[in-house]
Amino acid sequence: MRARGYIPAMTDGETGGSSETRRKRLLFRAQRRGFKEVDLIFGAYADAHLAGLDETGLTQFEALLAAPDQDVYAWLRGAAPVPSDHDNPVFAGLQGFCGRRDPDWKT
Repeated sequence: MRARGYIPAMTDGETGGSSETRRKRLLFRAQRRGFKEVDLIFGAYADAHLAGLDETGLTQFEALLAAPDQDVYAWLRGAAPVPSDHDNPVFAGLQGFCGRRDPDWKT
């Protein structure tokens, strides 16, 4: 007997399970984190690079999306050290993206 309010986990087949579906979900999350500056950075990076990330890169990006906004912003600015579990090629790409001379953030 299931508990009231129980929602079973969806399988890959039920959620689409494709890399394309995952990329769309990650793009949506990247653009709507709730912290304006981080939304702009993650959203612009996702627009430019998400399609080219492999499964490992998608997993790294997803882990960064799960990190607290204030922490990620401090890491990107260099105000706090990047934890080893987030110090990866995707974070380096985000950092490089932030360091561009004339960024074209979407507002």
